[in-house]
Amino acid sequence: MMQLPARYDHVGSFLRPQYLLEARAQKAKGEITPEQLRTVEDRAITEIVKFQQDVGLKSITDGEFRRTYFHIDFLEQLGGVKTDIPVTFIKPDGSEELAPPVIKVIDKVRHAKDIQKADFEYLKTQVGAGFTPKVTIPSPTMLNFRGGRAGISKQAYPELDPTFYDDVAQAYGDELRSLYAAGCRYVQMDDTNLAYLCDEKMREAARTRGDDPDELPHRYAKFINKVVAQKPQGMLLGMHLCRGNFKSTHAAAGNYEPVAEALLKEMDIDAFFLEYDDARSGDFKPLRYLPKGKTVVLGLVTTKFGQLESKDDLKRRIEEAAKYAPMDQLALSPQCGFSSTVHGNNIAVEDQRTKLRLVIDTAREMWGQD
Repeated sequence: MMQLPARYDHVGSFLRPQYLLEARAQKAKGEITPEQLRTVEDRAITEIVKFQQDVGLKSITDGEFRRTYFHIDFLEQLGGVKTDIPVTFIKPDGSEELAPPVIKVIDKVRHAKDIQKADFEYLKTQVGAGFTPKVTIPSPTMLNFRGGRAGISKQAYPELDPTFYDDVAQAYGDELRSLYAAGCRYVQMDDTNLAYLCDEKMREAARTRGDDPDELPHRYAKFINKVVAQKPQGMLLGMHLCRGNFKSTHAAAGNYEPVAEALLKEMDIDAFFLEYDDARSGDFKPLRYLPKGKTVVLGLVTTKFGQLESKDDLKRRIEEAAKYAPMDQLALSPQCGFSSTVHGNNIAVEDQRTKLRLVIDTAREMWGQD
């Protein structure tokens, strides 16, 4: 198993600067070319890389500044996949909600082209010595959970097992190999589905689609392991379980117990980023399934709101988690990214710095220097 660059980390996305949002709007109206937008993105990424390095992070992302949504922008570039842009709607209480995107498999899934390679190559040129550039991609389970069997072409895949899972794993393996060849040694997969299977409403929705929510986590563990089996040796592969992060809202709640054994014990992932920023995540008891060699990154600091957590509370919670998993297999991070979609969370730009400094300072006091 590979080790994280430090006892502190982050999930990946950052609030987009206003000039980048304006450039994206211009591109959508046809007022600037894709090449012109990319030049603006390059500038913003250079700035966010410097921000991360200055604040003290060891793993550095491009802030997901080239994406509108953390998952769609990647998945729609796989051969055989079709996505529809999500729609924002207003609920009766006046709050906003993002309708889940429709992701359909309409043909055989394949790696039609290198998806993240050029983005990583630019990131690598900006990251200084002593830092690790990290690429974030959506989990392959995103192609199956939302739509279930109905979302996958029966003509392309009369049976899902093993052909569909093998094809997706091959496509992901091709992407990981492409990134490795470009020098990437750290990839994080973002997965909402296993987190959603902790929520009874989502579990019932899975039953309605004809899936067994108790069996799905084990099936997804085997699915992820098919991807891990294709991972180049020497690449660190992490997974972040996300409960929803659109404009400071969440989509799912519930203790990790329904998925913990399949996730921690059966999945051959190096590090698990688990959201533990408030009561909706339950207790730390599910961490008892963590085997030797793997790390759980405790997402104790929220990215949804600017109010700063107490360092003493964070230390107390880390010690509580250490009752169920060894301290030397734990690390600390914010619970999610600051901007999983281009819209961003309802948090001030400067709060990103104070939240990350809190994570880093707390981790150094708990585990010692890097």
